Amino acid sequence: MNRRFGVLAAALLATVLATSACSGSSDGGGAKKTGANSGSLTKVTYVTGFGAVGRDAFAWVAQEKGYFKDAGLDVDIQKGAGNTQNLTLIKSGQAQFAAMDFSGATVLAGEGKFTDWRAVAAVHQQTLVSIMTTKATGITKPADLTGKTIATASGSVSELLFPAYAKLAGVDPTKVTMKGVQTTALNGLMAGRQVDALSTFLLSKKALETAAKQDVVVMPYSDYLSDLFGNVIVAREELINSDRDVVKRFVGAILKGLQYSLDHPDEAAAILNKAEPTAKIPAAVAEINAMKPYTSPPNGAPLGHLDQDRVARSIAVLQGNGLMPKGLTPDKIADFSFVPAS
Repeated sequence: MNRRFGVLAAALLATVLATSACSGSSDGGGAKKTGANSGSLTKVTYVTGFGAVGRDAFAWVAQEKGYFKDAGLDVDIQKGAGNTQNLTLIKSGQAQFAAMDFSGATVLAGEGKFTDWRAVAAVHQQTLVSIMTTKATGITKPADLTGKTIATASGSVSELLFPAYAKLAGVDPTKVTMKGVQTTALNGLMAGRQVDALSTFLLSKKALETAAKQDVVVMPYSDYLSDLFGNVIVAREELINSDRDVVKRFVGAILKGLQYSLDHPDEAAAILNKAEPTAKIPAAVAEINAMKPYTSPPNGAPLGHLDQDRVARSIAVLQGNGLMPKGLTPDKIADFSFVPAS
């Protein structure tokens, strides 16, 4: 009887250990396998570019439509707060994926501050940073900015790129006053004519028009910095090296969410509002529609494609304008295999 009990106990212990081993795993901030009760989904964390706004709605769309689940993923969507915070979360292993401005992230990598990430898909094929002003200022072209005051978010990529934009546009950047402020203060300053223009993302044009109650003039940085990408999806380097399949599945699912959002902006905005009620539907629709022209890769490449030659040129532009030292190469900031050209 005792021998039989011992055999049964040993079998039970083996079953418990096997179940425990399969129910969860974690390796240095990598993806985690969840248990049978959740359908053996791989749990990962994704951080939006900035808060919960229309430009980031596609992540919630991918979740609502089941694209993540179909890819075997359980995705925790967190609201981001710009490149530095998002890259800090990637570096610490608190997030496996994030959206961020590629130019700003490239400069940080070039300076050696954050190097443990790779861009795996492009959201915007061109930078969306722009100069925006109200029609009443009379500013219609870059040359009109001489002697003027421009407000921009302190420490933002908009502030970082302005000297390069100004030089290429034929404007002496030393003759323009850049005023660093909180992001939330930008539209109010412009509406109150406390500044002459803003350096910010063109997706906020509708919000500025609403605040200022007049038409807005937009001068995109991409008119002169055409090789710079806008937002990209980045993955933790450790995860790319240890589990490329998870990265591939995530990229496929979130790009499905992006495509659906571009095709159905009203529904995407409603899904965003359902998940984050502070995200107003009209503003989200306006952002999605505004970014649509900037999402299609040239030469018929699929949505999300990162062109290696363009990445090399963008590095050269940033280095050539003294924004970072030489030495950075495309393979240090991007993995081009997840969204091939064909």
